Amino acid sequence: MHFVSIIMGSKSDYEIMKNCAQTFEDFNVKYEMIISSAHRSPQRTKEYIKSAEAKGAVAFIAAAGMAAHLAGAVAATTTKPVIGVPMKGGAMDGMDAMLSTVQMPSGMPVATVALGKAGAINAAYLAMQILAISDKELAAKLTEDRIVKEKAVSIDSKEIEVIL
Repeated sequence: MHFVSIIMGSKSDYEIMKNCAQTFEDFNVKYEMIISSAHRSPQRTKEYIKSAEAKGAVAFIAAAGMAAHLAGAVAATTTKPVIGVPMKGGAMDGMDAMLSTVQMPSGMPVATVALGKAGAINAAYLAMQILAISDKELAAKLTEDRIVKEKAVSIDSKEIEVIL
């Protein structure tokens, strides 16, 4: 069984990351979701990653704020793709999370998406694009989703267009 793992650094991240899970549900993509902290439960985090890999995890999505070391800790433990979702909050309102997620040393890549809800949703889409490399059915669903989004732009525009 192939699936994507969503790991959040704390329960407060759930309100945003439920959008990631919902995106997977919308596309019928299997996922697991847990809370595990790189700092407060490092052993749990490492053990979970190894367990998830053994069960078939093909990618990891790691959401964390403030020091946001979770995505880096995951990347240090697996060679599977890691997608980091920096969370808003703290003294720098997420900028610290963004920088610590994106600034990884060479050889330890973390794909970093936007802060907050858009990032949570885009993390799911990026993981699905990775899965779609070898899943033609999912690739077709993603293509259809793009077509629907494109049509929505035209419909929205027609409602307000003023063209000479």
